[in-house]
Amino acid sequence: MKKITPNPPASEARSDAETSDITQLSDTTERTVSSRLRNPKCPDPISHVFTLLPDIDTPTLLAHACETLASLNVMTTDLACELEGSRRNVALAIPQLSVLAELLVNRALDNLDPPEGLPEVTSTNTAA
Repeated sequence: MKKITPNPPASEARSDAETSDITQLSDTTERTVSSRLRNPKCPDPISHVFTLLPDIDTPTLLAHACETLASLNVMTTDLACELEGSRRNVALAIPQLSVLAELLVNRALDNLDPPEGLPEVTSTNTAA
């Protein structure tokens, strides 16, 4: 005997469950971020996924941040090559921002330990 109405695809049932999970996760994240913005003295939620040891020196942290930004630059540039239109423009803006951040980190490293032969950078901030 043939069935007249087809069964709905199993993926639709999964997508409804995934949508509710994403919505629930989004609501939880929004509550956490909102409470942090309302009360900056509220401690950050503890996450043990990524943890830095407390005794790592500043130059080491900055060096790793610089390497991470360089990797981000390469990955997003590769991604942008696969995109077109406005999505490509957005993807190309990410490497530009990462290069800017990398320049800032490198300057901070130079301020902490100037390279051989270069004078130490001094602050020239003056009030106008």
